[in-house]
Amino acid sequence: MNQIALGSEGFKIEDILQIADGAKVSLSEDEVFRKKLTASRDFLDHKLDQGDRVYGVTTGFGDSCTVNIEKDLLKQLPIHITRYHSCGMGDIFNKKETRAIQAVRLASLGKGFSAVSIELLDSITRQINADIQPRIPKEGSVGASGDLTPLAYMASTLIGEGKCFHQGELHETKELYEKLDLPSYELKPKEGLALMNGTAVMTALACLAYERAERLADFSCKITAMNLMAMRGNAFHFDEDLFVAKPHPGQMLAAKNIRDELQNYDCGQKDKRLQDRYSLRCAPHVIGVLYDMLPSFRSMIEVELNSANDNPLVIADKEKILHGGNFYGGHIAFVMDSMKNLVANIADLLDRQLALLVDPKFNDSLPANLSGSEGRNKVLNHGFKAVQISVSAWTAEALKLTMPASVFSRSTECHNQDKVSMGTIAARDCIRVLELSEQVLAANALASVQALDLRHKAGQLNPEHCSELIKNLMTEIRSFSDFLEEDRGLEEDMRTFLAKLDQGVFRV
Repeated sequence: MNQIALGSEGFKIEDILQIADGAKVSLSEDEVFRKKLTASRDFLDHKLDQGDRVYGVTTGFGDSCTVNIEKDLLKQLPIHITRYHSCGMGDIFNKKETRAIQAVRLASLGKGFSAVSIELLDSITRQINADIQPRIPKEGSVGASGDLTPLAYMASTLIGEGKCFHQGELHETKELYEKLDLPSYELKPKEGLALMNGTAVMTALACLAYERAERLADFSCKITAMNLMAMRGNAFHFDEDLFVAKPHPGQMLAAKNIRDELQNYDCGQKDKRLQDRYSLRCAPHVIGVLYDMLPSFRSMIEVELNSANDNPLVIADKEKILHGGNFYGGHIAFVMDSMKNLVANIADLLDRQLALLVDPKFNDSLPANLSGSEGRNKVLNHGFKAVQISVSAWTAEALKLTMPASVFSRSTECHNQDKVSMGTIAARDCIRVLELSEQVLAANALASVQALDLRHKAGQLNPEHCSELIKNLMTEIRSFSDFLEEDRGLEEDMRTFLAKLDQGVFRV
C-alpha cells in the first residue's frame, strides 16, 4: 500500500482509511512543516525557562489547575496523567479502529500548535509502521476534554507501559519493546496532555463510519432494485423526470443508482398495480437523505481531523499560549448522532422490504418465506422465516440507538468539565448502528437473490432482464451461498457476505 506522509496539507478521510487498513506513515521533510513543529516546542521551553505558568505543564490538570508544580517535578507530571487516566472499561477497540485513532492523533499534533517534539511524532509513526497498537478500552470518554481516558492508553504504550497488540497478539509493552529492540519515549512537559487532550477517538470512528455509511447507501440501492424485481414492481417509480420535480441531489442520485440496476427490467404484467408500497416506491427518498448529508459530514469530519484540538495551544509565531476548549467534540457528536439516524432509517427501509418479500400475501406469488423446497418435504421447510425475525431484531436495536448521545451532557471533574460533548459515545453508537444495519443488508441480499432465483425457476422473470450489475452480484453471492432448497443455518453465509462487503468485493 502507499505510504501516507503527514505534512502541511493534512489528511483526508481516505488517508485515515488507508492507514487503518495497513498503510505506513511518514513525516514530511517539508522545511516549513518541520520549522513550525520545532518553533512551537521551542517557544514553550522558552516560556518555561522564564518561569511562566502554563496549564497542564506547570500546574495540575482540570480543576487542579490552581495547584503549582515545582520545576524538578515537571518531567514526572505527564507520566502521571497517562497513569491515572488508564481506567477505561468495556470492549477493546479492534486493530482497524486503533490504527485510525493513532493516525488521527498524529494528524492533530502535526498541525504545529501542540508544542510536541518531532521525536514524539517519529515515535508515533514508528509504532504505527511496526504494527503496534495500544490496547484501548472503548468506554470512559465524555468527549471533552476530548478522549482523555482512551488516549491515555496510546500515551502509555509510547512510554513503554501498559499493554499493546503486535501482529494480532497481546503483549506487555515493555517486554515487546525489548524483544523488538524499540526505544520507549520519554515525555517532555505538556506532551502527555497533548497526546490525550483531543478528539482523536471520536474522529477516527467518524472516518470509519463515513466510509461504511456511504457503502451502505450504495448497496441499499442495489438491494432495492433486486427486491423490486423479485416482487415484480414498477420501475417507473424511479423515472428521472419524477425526481427532477423534487431535485434533492442525493435523492436524484439514489433514484439513478436504482435505475442503473434496473436496466433491461420488465415486470411482464399488464395488470400490475400502479403503485408499489412505500418501502419500494419511496426508497430514493429515504436513501437520498443520507446521500445529501454525506458532503456536510465529510466537511465536519475533515475539519476536525486537521485541527489542533488539545489545550493549551502554543502559537509560536505570535508568541501566544492560549487556553481554550478546542478539545470539545461537538461537531463530531452532531455528525455521528445524525448519521446513525439516517443509517437506521435505511435499515428500517430494508427491514420493511424483506417483510414484504417473505410474505405470500404481499410478494406476488413467491413461496412463503422464500423456501425453495418442493415435493413431500415442502411442509418441513421454512426458508427465511427466522432470518426475517432476526432482521426485525437488528432493526429494532438500531432504531433504539438513534437517541442522540450529545444531549446527555454530564458535569464531571469537580464541575470543571460541566458541559461535555459525548462525541465518543455518539460515535460508538453510530458504529453499532452501522454493524446492525449491515447485518440487515446481508440478510436482505441473500433473500433477494433467493427470490430472483425462484422467479427464474418459475419462468416469471427472464434472467436477461437483469442488468449486468445485478447478474454479477448474484453470481458473487451464489459463489458462497447456495440456493436455499432444504433448511440450513444461514449465519455463515451472512458472515461471509459481511466480510466481502468490508473488503470491497461488491463495489462496482
